[in-house]
Amino acid sequence: MSTDPHNTGHGAGQEPTHDDVAFEPRDVKVSSVMKFLIYMGISIVAVYFICIGIYRTMTEERAASDVPPPAVRMGQPARMPPEPRLQGVPGHETDAQQDLRDKLAADNQDLAEAHWVDEKAGIAQIPVEDAMTIIAEKGLPGVAPAPAAKKKK
Repeated sequence: MSTDPHNTGHGAGQEPTHDDVAFEPRDVKVSSVMKFLIYMGISIVAVYFICIGIYRTMTEERAASDVPPPAVRMGQPARMPPEPRLQGVPGHETDAQQDLRDKLAADNQDLAEAHWVDEKAGIAQIPVEDAMTIIAEKGLPGVAPAPAAKKKK
């Protein structure tokens, strides 16, 4: 940017002039922009049709190369993998949710009953509520502290 004064005295219809500033009255040609947009539109449509052609060709090729299963296995039930199988997969005989409900019910019933685990060793199982009452009355047995290690000098 120059600090020189520019020519402000111009007549009617004249453009202001300055030594450092050049003005091109036709910087952008509308015809070239329109040509570019038309060529781009034609290119997009052409690429679209090329992609559709490739897609159809690939689909037909895939359908032609798709081989049906061998006749030996047609009409036979699918073989199941060996046990143990995951619950809830197709072909599993039992309902996984019902199995869980049955297991929880059996565990709750087992925890609510008193019975011998090992009668010869004197190990019995009592209900949780009874065990909590006994511990609350008598407290937990004390644990002997670990022997202190000797310090090396």
